[in-house]
Amino acid sequence: MSLTDKILAINNDLPIRTELPVHSGKVRSVYWLTAQDSQRLIKQKGYQVPLDTPLAIMVISDRISAFDCIWHGEGGLNGVPGKGAALNAISNHWFDLFKQQGLADSHILDIPHPFVWIVQKAKPVLIEAICRQYITGSMWRAYAKGERKFCGITLPEGLARDGKLTELLFTPSTKGILRNIPGVPEADDVNVTRQNIADHYHAFNFDSAKDISLYEKLLSEGFNVISNELAKLGQIFVDTKFEFGYVNDLQGKPKLIYMDEVGTPDSSRIWDAEQYSQGKIVENSKEGFRQLLLNHFPDPDILLNKDRMPEREALARDNALPVEVLMDISRTYIGIAEKITGKTIVLSENPKAEIIQILRDEYQLVD
Repeated sequence: MSLTDKILAINNDLPIRTELPVHSGKVRSVYWLTAQDSQRLIKQKGYQVPLDTPLAIMVISDRISAFDCIWHGEGGLNGVPGKGAALNAISNHWFDLFKQQGLADSHILDIPHPFVWIVQKAKPVLIEAICRQYITGSMWRAYAKGERKFCGITLPEGLARDGKLTELLFTPSTKGILRNIPGVPEADDVNVTRQNIADHYHAFNFDSAKDISLYEKLLSEGFNVISNELAKLGQIFVDTKFEFGYVNDLQGKPKLIYMDEVGTPDSSRIWDAEQYSQGKIVENSKEGFRQLLLNHFPDPDILLNKDRMPEREALARDNALPVEVLMDISRTYIGIAEKITGKTIVLSENPKAEIIQILRDEYQLVD
């Protein structure tokens, strides 16, 4: 079986029983189950959620996205071997640790296959909750140009590139386009201040103003749990993105939970601590791939300038990357996943066939 057979590049065409269109993002696809199947599974599997909770099958892929584009390799290699399984394994590990340490729950109810989550429907908080422990990336680029205010926080003079900040910074941005909020541009992924959120908490989908403090508490606690564990493994947790949402508990009362993925190489920067102590940055995250793309193409402004999106999309569509580039990413993702979880990441021989069989035989979700 060839390497391309082991990659799940297309994940929105599975024959899962659903009445709604499949929602497909850059990496994951979501299949909303029928009310009947949701209730059946809640009863059969004993999920600790109200009986009327809508459930979904979330299937990850091996696709690689960067700069809001999907990239591919030579020879029909449309993904990174092991990437999907590595991302899910890392998220599962951190979500379990959060639960053990008394933090909030996640949206995941069951893990039928390394590529698959069964999740409960949540009302998303419309914030990309970004935490930063070091000044690097887009924040450093803006700081180097003279910017000192980020999301209402004023940074001091004299910071060095890739240097540790004096405190953990929360620099939230919008998730989706939010309209009619004074001081917040109607665009996806724009920075907002805590005051913006407090003044218009309903527009950001918070149930109450006091939940803003809870979200900040969960941000800080989640970041510190992951940072402390990574430090034991000789890794630095540089920055990351969290997402939150509301679900109902068994009594029907809303509670704030973690959503999406946490602490992965896709949503975070992770550096090798020993190399950092010697003044070198060695990425154990997707940032290494981003830097490779910036160095690979003669005009990196296409990748950094949102006004040049059509050119960027053409660049991703028309340029097959060398296979070795994708294999390097594979080694990075699998390596950090095995380091974090302490378990071997095994590549499926045919992930799509395996998923269909499990969802048919064990969950009766495929006709």
